[in-house]
Amino acid sequence: MYNKANLSKLKEMNRLAPKLMETFWAFDKAAVAEGVIPVKYKELIAVAVALTTQCPYCIDIHSGNARRAGATDVELAEAGMVAASLRAGAAVTHAAHALLGESA
Repeated sequence: MYNKANLSKLKEMNRLAPKLMETFWAFDKAAVAEGVIPVKYKELIAVAVALTTQCPYCIDIHSGNARRAGATDVELAEAGMVAASLRAGAAVTHAAHALLGESA
């Protein structure tokens, strides 16, 4: 399913829903713009989120953006481990839902 060529279909999305897509692109750009949180950190956050949502397009785009903003492979690896920790933590805490609540 993942094929970078599919990204060309975004032009069709822009044509089919111009007002909504315009709003989306403006929001997307604003979300990672320089602010209280520097762009490099925002892009590292985006990489970690992309890893947890497992979006290969986002992983590719935001890893490149993070590098252009000055992120190193060490920082990207650490962001990946933060993402892994949260994903594992969610599995552990959700495992509590599977328990019957009986005491040993």
